[in-house]
Amino acid sequence: MPKSSKKSCSSQAGFSLVEILVGLAIGLLATMVIMQVFSVFEGQKRSTTGSADAQTNGSIALYTVTRDAQMAGYSLMPVADSPLECTTLTFGATGITDIFPVTIADGGGGASDTVTIRYGDSPSGGIPATITAMGVPTANDATLTTNFSCRAGDVAFIANGTTCAMTSVNAVAGATTVTLADITATGIGANLACLGSTWNEIAYAVNNGNLERNGVTSMAGIVSLQAQYGISAAANNNQVTNWVDATGATWAAPTIADRNRIKAVRIAVVARNSQLEKDVVTEACSSTSGAAPTGLCSWAGSAASPAPEIDLTADADWARYRYRAYETIIPLRNMIWAKDTL
Repeated sequence: MPKSSKKSCSSQAGFSLVEILVGLAIGLLATMVIMQVFSVFEGQKRSTTGSADAQTNGSIALYTVTRDAQMAGYSLMPVADSPLECTTLTFGATGITDIFPVTIADGGGGASDTVTIRYGDSPSGGIPATITAMGVPTANDATLTTNFSCRAGDVAFIANGTTCAMTSVNAVAGATTVTLADITATGIGANLACLGSTWNEIAYAVNNGNLERNGVTSMAGIVSLQAQYGISAAANNNQVTNWVDATGATWAAPTIADRNRIKAVRIAVVARNSQLEKDVVTEACSSTSGAAPTGLCSWAGSAASPAPEIDLTADADWARYRYRAYETIIPLRNMIWAKDTL
């Protein structure tokens, strides 16, 4: 009987069901390990890149505020009968309401402050000229020793002793005559200075995680802005002796005399990494004293010059974010230069 040409089943190659299941199990285990490593790596990468972004945002935000604060009070020249000495000031129809170089509105309870900075844009620095005649040839014409720093449309500041007024320049004629929209406080011997075409009033505040400049987002990722006045013992002294919050009867709304004691401002900007972590990664300051109030830490304080409170607890998850705090001291150079006239 001839032999069968069919091969025995026992000689056929392949994987058994058990081998396939074992291979799948090993493959799944390897995939889980790879995904776990990838997940940890991605989390670390997001934390690192987010912190880098926060660092960049905080640095730029601080630079932006500093740049404007350094201009505070520009074109208010430090001369006898300067605008900084006015006890009576009429603003006329200029739309201007204040000439304080820097005003801080305290947020209260650790909330973000608002910093308002004011300065002119006169190309000649607001050099004043003396009024030598009025009403020639028309009632609103003022004759000056020179009108070289004035242009039509400029904001004009008139200082007649401590009685002052702001108005606008309607026209300039020749080398000595300006036509004013209003002649309040004018008179022979008064000083008239042109502050430029615009009296800037720039307000910095934090809203919904953004630093805003006059209500327009200037930098994203900023969660707090804190500011303090650096004050001297007297207006004619430039040594800062204390740092104070803009609170209380004296510094919430400073008088003219107290305003002229403000020689610097101290600013803290807090930027946040947008990455929400699984665990708590930020702790509050451990002390409730003036040196280190509850909240994020900014700079060291004392009983006489307490550090600001930075309270972010309005967000229940605040401690699961990483923060970068930047602070600087900004000398108000236009106030410092005015020392000898105050």
